[in-house]
Amino acid sequence: MTFTHELWRSIEPIYAAILRHPFVRGLTDGTLARESFKFYAVQDALYLREFARALSLAGARAPEDDWIIMFNEHAAGALKVERSLHESFFRDFGLTPADVAATPLAPTNLAYTSYLLAVAYGSPFHEAIAALLPCYWIYWEVGKELERAGSADPLYKRWIGTYASEEFGTVVRAVLSATDRVAERLTTPDRDTMRAHFLATSRYEWMFWDMGLRREAWPSW
Repeated sequence: MTFTHELWRSIEPIYAAILRHPFVRGLTDGTLARESFKFYAVQDALYLREFARALSLAGARAPEDDWIIMFNEHAAGALKVERSLHESFFRDFGLTPADVAATPLAPTNLAYTSYLLAVAYGSPFHEAIAALLPCYWIYWEVGKELERAGSADPLYKRWIGTYASEEFGTVVRAVLSATDRVAERLTTPDRDTMRAHFLATSRYEWMFWDMGLRREAWPSW
């Protein structure tokens, strides 16, 4: 069994909870409110800006040239390719780039991105890749699962298709391969640290969808 298979087995209850979540189910059964998806899409665009920073930081620490290239290309992709997807949603919602930029990070979004940036900036490469992996892998698995289920909503179908695509799958497989190769060189305590980061950010993935459903806001005093 590869190290990444071990990682996935460790989060199977989390992944099952993600698939059961009303936000995720609502993308296929038509029950997800447009306002919740709009909130999510704006927060996800803000998240990707910070995720791209974390990818670049991880790339700077990568021990192999190919991984330096890979993570910097993925950082660019997060800001270009997925931005294009989000901007198509924002046109549907009547939002301008300025509207999105002026939106504050929701509490869960701030916590998640702060965690990623802290690990990517202050920890060795093997820890950074473990923390970043769930965002790739869980979205790919969710995309494939939802594509099999199908969606009658053109907007949600467009979102599903992006993450179920073979193009995105190729990206995810490259990160999985790098993760396994990194883990082969490590001691048991180092691999345990990778597991801890992978578990933490997998939990944040569930929390992110929950944040979207609830349209989470900061308390007002």
